[in-house]
Amino acid sequence: MKLNLTIVAVTARIKARSAVMRGAYLQRLDLAAARKPGTERLGCANVAHAFAGLPANDKFKVVAERSLNIGIVSAYNDVLSAHTPLQRYPDLIKTEARRLGATAQVAGSVPAMCDGVTQGTAGMELSLFSRDVIAMATAVSLSHDVFDAALMLGVCDKIVPGLLIGALHFGHLPTVFVPAGPMTSGLSNNDKAKVREQAAQGLVGRAELLAAESAAYHGPGTCTFYGTANSNQMLLEAMGLHVPGTAFVNPGAAMRDELTREAVRTALAITNPARSVAGHVQSSQFAPIGRVVDERSIVNAMVALLATGGSTNHLIHWVAVARAAGMVIDWDDFSDLSKVVPLLARVYPNGSADVNQFQAAGGPGFVIRELLDAGLMHEDVLTVRSGGLRDYTCVPVQDGSTLRWQDPGASGDESVLRTVARPFSASGGLKLLQGKLGRSVIKVSAVPVDRHVIEAPCRVFDSQEALHVAFQAGELDRDVVCVVRWQGPQANGMPELHKLTPPLAVLQGKGFKVALVTDGRMSGASGKVPAAIHVSPEAAAGGPLAKVHDGDVIRLDADAGTLDVLVDDAEWAARDLPAMPEALVAANGLGMGRELFAGMRRSALAAEQGACSWF
Repeated sequence: MKLNLTIVAVTARIKARSAVMRGAYLQRLDLAAARKPGTERLGCANVAHAFAGLPANDKFKVVAERSLNIGIVSAYNDVLSAHTPLQRYPDLIKTEARRLGATAQVAGSVPAMCDGVTQGTAGMELSLFSRDVIAMATAVSLSHDVFDAALMLGVCDKIVPGLLIGALHFGHLPTVFVPAGPMTSGLSNNDKAKVREQAAQGLVGRAELLAAESAAYHGPGTCTFYGTANSNQMLLEAMGLHVPGTAFVNPGAAMRDELTREAVRTALAITNPARSVAGHVQSSQFAPIGRVVDERSIVNAMVALLATGGSTNHLIHWVAVARAAGMVIDWDDFSDLSKVVPLLARVYPNGSADVNQFQAAGGPGFVIRELLDAGLMHEDVLTVRSGGLRDYTCVPVQDGSTLRWQDPGASGDESVLRTVARPFSASGGLKLLQGKLGRSVIKVSAVPVDRHVIEAPCRVFDSQEALHVAFQAGELDRDVVCVVRWQGPQANGMPELHKLTPPLAVLQGKGFKVALVTDGRMSGASGKVPAAIHVSPEAAAGGPLAKVHDGDVIRLDADAGTLDVLVDDAEWAARDLPAMPEALVAANGLGMGRELFAGMRRSALAAEQGACSWF
């Protein structure tokens, strides 16, 4: 199938604008790949230290036989339900590596925080920058520099982008990502949302709310809505960084362990051929991660995000991922792709189904097959599998101890998953907004069509807590655009404002025209209330949100792609641009470890530049 012209054009301009930076990146990658193995290159004391803790047989293999050595970077902890299953993975990996004549070591662990635990608390202000901490921890782990390949064990919101950014700084290493899968379905996401809205109105108490939340989040595995964590997994499939079809297999499924062993086999099969050792799995192709992740792979990830109505957080995270591989993408790229990429999936919050239903209907394999066949993804890309991206159109099936892959066939449920010929929408789920208030994005896939245009007087808040107080006092029972500012990367680390969804949804349910405008983030699970988010430049960096007054009429037009304050130009120009209040500056920097992130807040780039603290 001939590639769509917009796909071609966006890919070409990314390649052109990134030429110098990408060229320098690839030069560093090639120099690192051309070196001798660590056991030959490092001093004897270095080598002795690196393998002193290994069992004798493993030590003999890696030092004397010069066997291939896999570095494992794990985000395991048992606070995150999605990461609880990862505790067993290193032993599985090491056993499989030994069986294949190789070795594996846990190179290091990275922090992993659960946004579901920290939502609405001071701890949430560490969340976005935890991505960069994870990237740095990944780099520290791999800096021992004795590995021929790497496995990244992680699933959730900031963890996968952080692992990916860190791994790309070791772009010469073949790298495979190893997920754990979603938890089984519990209380439906729609029913959970209803109880949250009832709690916001005081109709149910804490006991009822906790019972509902516990029925929804009830066991090991990723949360079942299509938020940032599950969007991560879809994008990794689209980039060819997983074992195909491994994203949404439940942790308790019989196939899960075999998919993890397959990740070991996959990693060993793509190592540098110069390191091939007799008696070991032989390399079928050299696929270092820095070559796998190129401008075509990045565009494929963006297309997959749009086609499935994925998390808005990736308009920040994948910008940072691209930068880590020497490429520059922006929101214009997402916007242009969104115009030609159809919406193929309806998964909560863009529908009522959860990710288990999405998987049962055909999952990532169905989506990637449809997009490839329609010329909406690049097929000529390098992946961690020798069959390329076409391998990712299949779903895994286990016969005894053997895995095989088969076509997912027709959609198992057309209310969840559709073909390109019969999409839910002809365009993708995200829209760029521009106007007097700056540049912003909105996730339209979950917003009713009659809510795409909101024009109303605004109420300005300097914190999400202040909005909750106003809601409880009945001050927002009207058509209103809620402006929540001082929420960007430089102000307070750009926390998600997911706790605002229930009160705003209640107001919308009463028939009021309601919207949110903020320089902060919303959760990947938010959607049905129109929200212009990631407004850039942020208020703390001199952005126009700082000039907005209570009562100003704001127009959010997702159809026209505009975000404006309807104030006379002369009056708008004459208004002072206030600095962030000193009380907020002090409050945002103290407690819950926020002091340690002061340097990150000072150096953070804008949201559209990935909010990177390291670039």
